[in-house]
Amino acid sequence: MGTVLGCNPGVEASRPELRDELRDELGDEEPSELLVLLHGLGGTGDIWLPGIADRDDRWAGWWWAPDLPGHGATGQRLAGYTFRSMAEALATQLPPARRYVVVGHSLGGVVGLELAHLVPAVRTVVGVGIKVEWTDDELARARDLARRPVAWFDTEAEAVARHRKVSGIGDLVDDDIARTGVVDEGRRWRLALDPLAFAVGRPEMARLVDGSPAEVVLARGETDHMVTEAQLRALVPAPVILPGLGHNAHLEDPGAVLRLA
Repeated sequence: MGTVLGCNPGVEASRPELRDELRDELGDEEPSELLVLLHGLGGTGDIWLPGIADRDDRWAGWWWAPDLPGHGATGQRLAGYTFRSMAEALATQLPPARRYVVVGHSLGGVVGLELAHLVPAVRTVVGVGIKVEWTDDELARARDLARRPVAWFDTEAEAVARHRKVSGIGDLVDDDIARTGVVDEGRRWRLALDPLAFAVGRPEMARLVDGSPAEVVLARGETDHMVTEAQLRALVPAPVILPGLGHNAHLEDPGAVLRLA
C-alpha cells in the first residue's frame, strides 16, 4: 500500500494526496492531534496497520504511517541519507494538524526526534528500541552495506524472505504486509529499501534529547539486544521498560507501545 493515512474508527486510505484526503474529511478544520507512526530501517509504513487499525485499544483519532525516505513504495529517494535529511523530507509531507504525537521504532525514533526540532507542532516523541550507541566497526559495516549493489531475486517469495531478514520483522507480520517491502520489476524482484539508507550514520542522541522542544519518551523491550536500560537512562531519567518484549515491541504488543503516546 505504501504511506497510509487513517482515522479510528474508520478505514485507512493509501494515496499520494494525503493533505487533500484529510481536508476532504474535515472540511475547514484540522485535527487537533495527529499520531505519526515511523517504522525502522528496512520497514514500511504498513507494518503499523495491524496494531493501529485492528485493536480494541487502538489510537482513537487520526494517524499517519508514512514510508520513510528510501523505503517502501512511496518513500522519497534522497541523494544521501542522514537522520536530519530524512526528517526534513518527512516534514514537507506532514498532513495538517494542530499538534503531532510521534511514535518511532529504532531508525524511526531518531527521525522523530529530528522532526521535533523542525516542526514546532510536534509535542511528544516516543522512541522505541533506538540503538543509541554505535561502534566504529558497526558504522563501517553499515557503510559497506550501503555500497553493495541492489540484489535481485527470481521469485517474490525469495525477495519477501530477504525483506523479512533485512528489516528484522521476521514472522511478526503477514505476507500481505511483508510484500510492501519488495518491488516487482517485471519477472524479477528487489527490496524496496534504497541500500544507501544503511549509511545513515550515528545518531546524536544527547543533542536530540537534551535540546528537544518536545516531550521525549524513550522505551525498550525488556529483552531488546540493541539497546540497554543503562544507555537509555543516561539520556532520560525514567526510560520505559516493556516487560517480555524484544526489539520489535511495536509488532509484538502494539497496544503496549501505543499507550506510551
